[in-house]
Amino acid sequence: MNMQAMMKQAQKLQKDMMDAQKEIEAMEFEGKASIVSVKMSGRKELISVEIDSEGFDKDDVEMLQDMIVVAINDAMKQVDKITEEKMGAYTKGMPGLF
Repeated sequence: MNMQAMMKQAQKLQKDMMDAQKEIEAMEFEGKASIVSVKMSGRKELISVEIDSEGFDKDDVEMLQDMIVVAINDAMKQVDKITEEKMGAYTKGMPGLF
């Protein structure tokens, strides 16, 4: 393969990777933990937090705090999973890039 063809292939790969990353960033993910639901962007930016006040014991703030953490971590794991699925095709053999 000549150098020009390799450069063209590298540019296409770079464009495909950037397109996949933009697609992930535009997605929304929802994490849940009992009465807490959070929405997060593909950039791992927290969009919203919803708490079902019917199921919330006003005296147990510590439990609510724990559920918020679990819900956020759930959403982040979803972002990581989709990122690995979509970007993994481009990064085979290069661990830790995404």
